[in-house]
Amino acid sequence: MSATIRYLIVNADDFGYGGGINRGIAEAHDRGIVTSATLVVNGRATDEAMALARDRPRLSVGLHVNFTNEAQRLLEFDDPLTCRTELRRQFEVFCEKMGRLPTHLDSHQHVHRDRRRRPFFKELAREHGMPLRDNSPVVFKGGFYAQWQYGVTDPAKVSYEALTAILEKELPGGFYELAVHPGYVDPGLEIVYHKGRELELTTLCDPRLPGFLDEHAITLIGFGDLPAVLARTGNVR
Repeated sequence: MSATIRYLIVNADDFGYGGGINRGIAEAHDRGIVTSATLVVNGRATDEAMALARDRPRLSVGLHVNFTNEAQRLLEFDDPLTCRTELRRQFEVFCEKMGRLPTHLDSHQHVHRDRRRRPFFKELAREHGMPLRDNSPVVFKGGFYAQWQYGVTDPAKVSYEALTAILEKELPGGFYELAVHPGYVDPGLEIVYHKGRELELTTLCDPRLPGFLDEHAITLIGFGDLPAVLARTGNVR
């Protein structure tokens, strides 16, 4: 594939975690460049997120496995069987409630990257042909984030200029996933990354972005589009 061909998936994590987050993700899809989201099946607003997803058939929805919430442990990380069982339970809940498979798989706070848990995620992804973050033809980009110092929000990190710099300089050619976290501040939700979500939302809906993407030959797709695009470009794996 030519290095000048670039496909971009803009994936919003934490769908279902709270009402303000749900509204932000829906708006970033309707008015902005978000093409995919990953759903937390044990969030406080999961049912609302699923309803929003059903009204948006072009929004690819995957599974955002949640073992931690914020700084909690929702299960015993050091017990491999417990982790595998809970992973598959959350997968089954997704399939039952959504009536289909997730289009892709990742995790809250990247718990799937730990060497003790990663084999279980790879196993599940392989069984169902799902792209797993960090283990697919799609290259992960996580630099669009406003809080690189704990508790300190830096608007410059999620500005239009910051986003377009990532898109221009870090996507030389191929398939990419840009992780984003749009949302609205929800007074009833106690989370560390909060105000930064509104900053992300504003940037992701910036009316200049479609022209920028066209100018730089970057094609937006969702994870649901990925199998067909891979087949068409000869990148089936």
